[in-house]
Amino acid sequence: MPIIVPKDIPASKILRAENIFVMNDKRAMTQDIRPLEIAILNLMPTKIVTETQLMRLLSNSPLQINLTLISTETYVGKNTPLEHLQRFYKPFSEVKDKKFDGLIITGAPVEEIEFEEVKYWKELEEIFEFAKNSVTSTLYICWGAQAALHYFYGIEKHLLDKKLFGVYKHKKLVKYERLLKGTDDRFFMPHSRHTTVYEEDIKNCKDLVLLASSKQAGATIIRSKDNKFIFITGHAEYDRDTLEKEYKRDLEKGLPIDPPENYYVEGNKGEIKMTWSSTANLIYMNWLNHYVYQLTPYEIEDI
Repeated sequence: MPIIVPKDIPASKILRAENIFVMNDKRAMTQDIRPLEIAILNLMPTKIVTETQLMRLLSNSPLQINLTLISTETYVGKNTPLEHLQRFYKPFSEVKDKKFDGLIITGAPVEEIEFEEVKYWKELEEIFEFAKNSVTSTLYICWGAQAALHYFYGIEKHLLDKKLFGVYKHKKLVKYERLLKGTDDRFFMPHSRHTTVYEEDIKNCKDLVLLASSKQAGATIIRSKDNKFIFITGHAEYDRDTLEKEYKRDLEKGLPIDPPENYYVEGNKGEIKMTWSSTANLIYMNWLNHYVYQLTPYEIEDI
């Protein structure tokens, strides 16, 4: 089944070129099927890139998905054309009275700022409450995961000595966890962040389950025991060249940055090892199936 997106959004052309089944909203209206209502709060500066990455993963499912892109009103990023935001995104005030089967809240490049000092923090607190009360399951990514862990459970983030940057091996900690169904006992995922949450803080929280961790990257996949929240501190959604682009960007800015770890083929710095794609597809497909579709009511207003 397809993912339903606006006809002219840039991601549509990219995904069609990759032979991904994309349906425009007009055709979807003629089908007598209840699609899943999925929203994405995109806090990343490179919004077009991020929305395309997430749409690619959401499309790898037999479920029909109706997608809503959300932006904050208290802060408007400078890296995405205003025309794109006005055409394809809805401010939170326009959707706050709706219900959604699933919600994704992305990361943001504000890790080194205290949570309460982020310009849109008050608005984000309102969105967190919305996720708790009006969404069946919410997936939080990177800083979005750290922010939600802080807001809901009082778990703090901690500044790292240097940027965690690369692709790291993770260990599956719960053998029959549905979110990780089909993944290997050891799997890889990219990380790009300056802060971390401590594993012990996750393990000591009675309302959370640590699903996967890494010696280098720490606690990476966490689930709330009531199944409403999934937290991923890495970036399973990243494209093959995302870390390389970040590396070159930081070099151009004169920022202290090492080459991404475990990323290039040994002996050939120009060739990238894509070691996380299958894991990413499984995680998102499992989230949609087991934590959204299987749990959400048919009448969406019953959420």
